Amino acid sequence: MLMSPSIDAALAGLIGLLIGSFLNVVVHRLPKMLEHQWAADTAAGDAPALPSYNLMTPPSHCAACGHAIRWYENLPVLSYVALRGRCAACRAPIGVRHPLVELTTAALFAWCVWRMPGQWAALAWCGFAAVLLVLALIDWDTTLLPDDLTLPLLWAGLLCALAGFTGVDIAQAVLGAAAGYLSLWSVYWLFKLVTGKEGMGYGDFKLFAALGAWFGWQALIPMVLMASVIGVVVGLGMKAVGGLREGGYIPFGPFLAGAGFAAMLFGPHAILRVAGL
Repeated sequence: MLMSPSIDAALAGLIGLLIGSFLNVVVHRLPKMLEHQWAADTAAGDAPALPSYNLMTPPSHCAACGHAIRWYENLPVLSYVALRGRCAACRAPIGVRHPLVELTTAALFAWCVWRMPGQWAALAWCGFAAVLLVLALIDWDTTLLPDDLTLPLLWAGLLCALAGFTGVDIAQAVLGAAAGYLSLWSVYWLFKLVTGKEGMGYGDFKLFAALGAWFGWQALIPMVLMASVIGVVVGLGMKAVGGLREGGYIPFGPFLAGAGFAAMLFGPHAILRVAGL
C-alpha cells in the first residue's frame, strides 16, 4: 500500500465513485452497442450506414429532452443531490440507481484495498467487482450477459490465479472454470430435454465459469446454492406482487453475481455455514 490502510481505502473509494459513474454509462450503452452492431451486421449492403454509437459517442444527454449534460452536472453523487435527482433543463427525474451504483462501487473498491494483500491483488479484485456489478445490472435490465464482459472476466480470473492474486491455485482455477461451465450447461440441457424449454442462457454458463476461475472449483456448490435459493425467493416475491416480466421469468445472472460478491466479501464457505451445512 502507498499510505496507511485507511487512507488508501478512502482514496480507493473516491476512485470508485468516478469508476461507478462510468459503470452507469456501460450498463446503459453496452446492450445498445451490441444491438447497433447486430443491426449493422444484418443490414443490406446498400443500406445507409448507422450513426456511430459507443461509450463516448454521442455525448451524455438527458433521455427526455436531449439536454447535453455538462461536466458539473455529472459529478458522482454530488450532482444528483444538487439537482435533487432531476434534469437541470426539463426537470425529468433521474433514476436513483445512478448514485447507488456510484456508492456501491466506491464501497467495493474501498473494501478491496482495505482487505486484499498487496496493490496488484487489490487492483485485480476491484476490476472483478466492477465487471461483476455491470454484468448483474445488464442482465437484470436486458437478460443479456455479454461475452465482451464474461470472457475477459474468465480469463482474468485464470491469469490472476497464475499470478497469485486470488489465493486460488491455478489448477483449482482451471477446474473451477471448466466445472462451472459444464455444470450449468448440463442443467440447461437436462431441463430442455424434460420440458422443451430453455431455463437459462449461455451467458450464465460463462459467468459461472468465470466465478469458478476466481474462487476455485470448491466454491461452486456454495455459490450456486446461494444464487438458486435467493433467486427462488425473489421470484416468488415478484410473482406475488405481479412484478414478473413478460414470460414469467427472472434472469439468473444477478443472483450468480450476488453469490460472487458474497464469496468475495465473506468467503464461499461462509455461505454454507449460514445455510447450516
